[in-house]
Amino acid sequence: MSTPVLVVEHDEELVVATLNRPDKLNALDFELLRDLGVLVAELTSRPSATRPRVLIVTGSGDKAFAAGADIAAMSTMPPEEARAFSEFGQRVGRALEEAPFPSIAAVNGFALGGGAELALACDFIIASDRARFGQPEVGLGLVPGFGGTQRLVRRVGIGIARELLYTGAVIDAARAKTIGLANEVVPHAELLGKTKDIGRAIASKAPLAVATCKRLVLRGSDVSLDTALEAETLAFGAAFATKDAREGIDAFLARRPPKFQGQ
Repeated sequence: MSTPVLVVEHDEELVVATLNRPDKLNALDFELLRDLGVLVAELTSRPSATRPRVLIVTGSGDKAFAAGADIAAMSTMPPEEARAFSEFGQRVGRALEEAPFPSIAAVNGFALGGGAELALACDFIIASDRARFGQPEVGLGLVPGFGGTQRLVRRVGIGIARELLYTGAVIDAARAKTIGLANEVVPHAELLGKTKDIGRAIASKAPLAVATCKRLVLRGSDVSLDTALEAETLAFGAAFATKDAREGIDAFLARRPPKFQGQ
């Protein structure tokens, strides 16, 4: 049997998806992107009560989260195939963004090009102190194709995004945190454990409420403030119809931990 390019681990209410091409520094090709997209679609399709509370995406080995798209595979692509590859990668990124559960990128090493773009498609990033980030495509005569020119601006602001995109610079984890690209930097050996701790903290909250917060943040970033606030008001009222809201309020008043069911 061939080695899977994506290793999936279920850890109670968390799912850990490990990019598993260590000999290629977990470079992204059609197969790996397809498997990740299939996983996200399958998890999304589950009833709310049985979905994972958090998806963690990381890379195998100690060197790379994903060192980019597979340059060797791209070297023979005609323009129309390259465009299809870009569209495919963007669909996977959108699936992560729109999934009803949060995703966290646990960046354990190089996250360059498509690897940085995959991390950006996750809700936020926890970085090893060995992590390195960059969009080096201009050094190959190319541009980012999996959403980097758009998500990087939204994450770090237009000035810093322009600097990184135009220079192709690779930055370390400390600067990534300073500019808001990474939420936290932890010792390399503690990366997955720390990320799981954050995932479990999220998992302890009402999953429908978390999913609604995710949707409001995503949709609100592209509309006027008045429109976004109206959507928030509607969502606030709708939350009161859920069993989780009743459980949360009752548990608070009774001074006991809530038991959310995703209903």
